Amino acid sequence: MKFPQALESGRLLTRYKRFLADVELDSGAIITAACSNTGSLLGCNLPGSRVWLSASERATRKYRHTWELVEAHPDVIVGINTGYPNRLVIEAIKANVILELSGYREIKTEVRYGNENSRIDILLDGHRRKPPCYVEVKNVTAAVKKGVAVFPDAVSERGSKHLRELMAMAAAGFRAVLIFCVQRSDVHEVRPADAIDPVYGKTLRHALASGVEVLAYRAVISPHEITLREKIPIVCPELK
Repeated sequence: MKFPQALESGRLLTRYKRFLADVELDSGAIITAACSNTGSLLGCNLPGSRVWLSASERATRKYRHTWELVEAHPDVIVGINTGYPNRLVIEAIKANVILELSGYREIKTEVRYGNENSRIDILLDGHRRKPPCYVEVKNVTAAVKKGVAVFPDAVSERGSKHLRELMAMAAAGFRAVLIFCVQRSDVHEVRPADAIDPVYGKTLRHALASGVEVLAYRAVISPHEITLREKIPIVCPELK
C-alpha cells in the first residue's frame, strides 16, 4: 500500500481524547491531527517522537491532517492508522503472501455475521476444496520488550467478542481465522497481552483450542508505503 501523497513529518507534542494529537511540523507550525487509533498506543505516543501525517484537501474535514506513522525507537517506524490493516491483508492475500488464505475466488468485506451483531472484516469464498473463511484482522503496534509484540494494548471487550464469534463459526464448520497485522518491523513474535487484558488472553487460548486459526504477518514500513511481507509466530505461554 503506497501513500498517495508525500507525508508531512514533525514531532508529537501530545495525544489526547483518543482521537486527537498535537504535532509541531518540521516547518514550525503547530497543528491538531486526527488519530484513527482508539487504543492506548502503548509505547507509540511519547512526546517528542518523530511522526508522519497525511493531509486532506476535503473542505468538510475538521482536521486536515491524519496521524499515520511514528518512530517508536530509532529507525523503528510503526503504523498506527487502524484504517489500513484490512487493506494490507487483502493486498497480501491477492499477492499470495498469505499462503494459508490462497485459493479463494471471492473477497467480501464488512459482512454481517454471528450472534453478537458483528461484521467480519474479510469473508473469503469460492475455494474448490475449503469452506468459506471468516477473517478477523487486528492491528498490532505495541511491543513490551525487545522483539515481542503484544495485543491488545488496552482492555478490549470488542476483541474478546470477535474471538467468540470466530469460535462459533469454527464450530459451525466454517474456517475462522484471526490475523494480527503487525505494523512494526522490529519484532519476531506476537503474544497475548495477558498483563493488560487477561480475559482476552484466556479467550485467545480457548479460540486456538476450538479450531480458530491464528496468524501473524509483519509489515515493512516507510513514509512511502506499507507492505505485509513475513509470517511470524504466535506464542501463547501456559498460564500459571
